[in-house]
Amino acid sequence: MSVFKSRYYRVAAMRISIVIPNWNGARHLPVCLQALRTQTLPPHEVLLVDNASADESLALIARDFPEVRVIALSSNLRFAGACNAGIRASSGEAIALLNNDTEADLRWLERVAACFAAHPRAGFVASKLRLFDKRDRLHSAGDSYSSQGMPGNRGVWQVDDGRFDQEYVFGACGAASVYRRSMLDVVGLLDEEFEFSCEDVDLSWRAQLAGYRCAFAHDAIVYHKVSATGGGILNSYYDGRNFLWLLVKDVPGEILRARFGAIAATQLRITRDALRAWRGQAARNRLKGQLAGLFGLPRMLRARKAVQRSRVISTEQVWKMLE
Repeated sequence: MSVFKSRYYRVAAMRISIVIPNWNGARHLPVCLQALRTQTLPPHEVLLVDNASADESLALIARDFPEVRVIALSSNLRFAGACNAGIRASSGEAIALLNNDTEADLRWLERVAACFAAHPRAGFVASKLRLFDKRDRLHSAGDSYSSQGMPGNRGVWQVDDGRFDQEYVFGACGAASVYRRSMLDVVGLLDEEFEFSCEDVDLSWRAQLAGYRCAFAHDAIVYHKVSATGGGILNSYYDGRNFLWLLVKDVPGEILRARFGAIAATQLRITRDALRAWRGQAARNRLKGQLAGLFGLPRMLRARKAVQRSRVISTEQVWKMLE
């Protein structure tokens, strides 16, 4: 069998479960789910995990998308909790987490599977996210993490002209990330303490430290209505808190020591900017989040022990993956 045919059969045979967390997202679901119906590589299964929605989400699914398996939660477990419930209930060899406010290109899953086939040692794959209403512009060409202790979306708001296409990236944006089950069995699922900000970055850190790389499927495109179902003022609190928790839980000691001044200056700049804009709700939420982050440090320090014990990569490898 030729290399081409061998790869084709591996792609066609890959079973990818799709997990969609949902909270009052009925207005977004038809576009999201219809796009999954037309995939050139059909999903193994589609699971919608509903965070106790008060809108017509469940009725819409039952009426218009009977092929979707619904997991109806009795309370809102936020993004991380809902995704974990879906992952545990899924049966695919890979699990795609997909926001409900997205529209996947018809070849999205096919190209994700091809990326896994081309990178058999990669533990997870980052899709290319473009803006829903400006389809030539990027939301994320994979996640990054700077040596100043800041997570980010590669290429955010930039025209997608190919300059951000590369083989590997630090991590996958949770709006359209795909994980091998075998990797999750080793490094664990999303940390539900993070709730819905940076939970994907935390998982990327744990995976990278355990020796799993993130391949970038630059031709696996998903269009995203950024912050349509979350973010904004509320997210300011979780960003303020979880940025601190990432530093304490995941960042290796040699990075913290070498870049302590820059990391501290970055956090203080966030605090200063929020204080200057304290009349705004988002700024006040950011300050509250930083305070909550400080109070939660003992829990993150306990979690840090397990994360750093699982590390198998060298200091040189850690520096290379930081941007």
